[in-house]
Amino acid sequence: MSVRLFDTATRKQRDFVPLRAGAVSMYVCGATVQGLPHIGHVRSGLNYDVLRRWFAYSGYDVTLVRNVTDIDDKILRKAADAGRPWWEWAATHERAFAEAYTALGCLPPSIEPRATGHITQMVELMERLIADGHAYAAGGDVYFAVRTFPGYGALSGQKVDDVAQGEGEARTKRDPLDFTLWKAAKPGEPAWPTPWGKGRPGWHLECSAMATTYLGPEFDIHGGGLDLVFPHHENERAQSNAAGDPFARYWLHNGWVTMGGEKMSKSLGNTLSIPAVLGRVRGVELRYYLVGPHYRSAIEYSDAALSESVAAYRRIETFVHRVRERVGLPGIGEVHSAFAAAMDDDLGTPGALAEIHGTVREGNGALDAGDRAGATAAAEAVRAMTAVLGIDPLDARWALADRVDDAAVGALTALVEELLERRQAARKAKDFAEADAVRDRLLAAGIAVEDSADGPTWSLKNA
Repeated sequence: MSVRLFDTATRKQRDFVPLRAGAVSMYVCGATVQGLPHIGHVRSGLNYDVLRRWFAYSGYDVTLVRNVTDIDDKILRKAADAGRPWWEWAATHERAFAEAYTALGCLPPSIEPRATGHITQMVELMERLIADGHAYAAGGDVYFAVRTFPGYGALSGQKVDDVAQGEGEARTKRDPLDFTLWKAAKPGEPAWPTPWGKGRPGWHLECSAMATTYLGPEFDIHGGGLDLVFPHHENERAQSNAAGDPFARYWLHNGWVTMGGEKMSKSLGNTLSIPAVLGRVRGVELRYYLVGPHYRSAIEYSDAALSESVAAYRRIETFVHRVRERVGLPGIGEVHSAFAAAMDDDLGTPGALAEIHGTVREGNGALDAGDRAGATAAAEAVRAMTAVLGIDPLDARWALADRVDDAAVGALTALVEELLERRQAARKAKDFAEADAVRDRLLAAGIAVEDSADGPTWSLKNA
């Protein structure tokens, strides 16, 4: 079965056929480093990290470019409000994003270019567009002439006369539909020399220049959040195609994280910063929460939903650790066919997780029945499938040692499992007083027990 992806440009699911056999080239719009990252910001990075991992598991050589927008109106404004240099403000928050991606288990991109490092390529792109009549300079600014590109609006499904760039009034524009490629220098703002005067780049120009610099004039996948379809990606596509570059073959967009039905954003005051959330749950648990829903669906954040995800992940984790303690360290096996089918079907992580949890139930049953081989096979499959999602419980970054000293892991697990077996025996004998006493003893020691259809799981209350 081949990978099929929902392409925003055609509004349908398409078989993925790479530009070059055995290789996948991906460009993902990364952070505009204006402030601290929240969970809405990092969802995109996580979703495309999972897609990258699945392509790699499937045998592809993946090149992933994820940019950093380090010059932008918002960066300049917020830096000025804080009385800080713009470059220091951008660098500070770029580090915060890097730390967030690492904390949530994202593999590093093949390269992470900054916009300010690619001014030469942007100037060259503008020169091509001006030479072909698709752009013009006026008063030190440079604009893309939207009506010169017949396909404008096709990506976002809009008629050209209905669009609004959201740039405000500009006296030098020939047509209100046109969008800015280059902004003339203003007093106190950073500026770079060009044939049309000093200035700085527009947002849309940056990504076209960076994508083609590293992936060439045509590449496989362009990804980003749903909010980028218009105007950002529409404008990227227009200026790149108008310059003669085929550009992206597939356009992918992930859904938002919302609160109260509204997209999470700083302007709404409803953000949840990564450091704040990681003060309550582990990185792997937050990753599970954000990659579990289908990437194109919205996630309506709630504390209850996050807690449910934490409990679900710990059921997987507990099973793998039970096998490790009772049978031996399980290796990484092969993914199940149902998991592969779900992932091939437009990165269907909900179906993939359902297969993982089904395998955990079977593995727990095998372990309780003394079927060591069956339990090991299940654990090896679970490790393979969770590794694709970046949540393998035995990955060094997610080890149980994150919660307790490594030397105590084996002893703690053995003691808790022994008490849980005693509790299960009491429940079967209908000695509920004894079962409750065991649970209370564990709770007093800081260990919470949760009963489910898959059997009891435990966790440290303060983990």
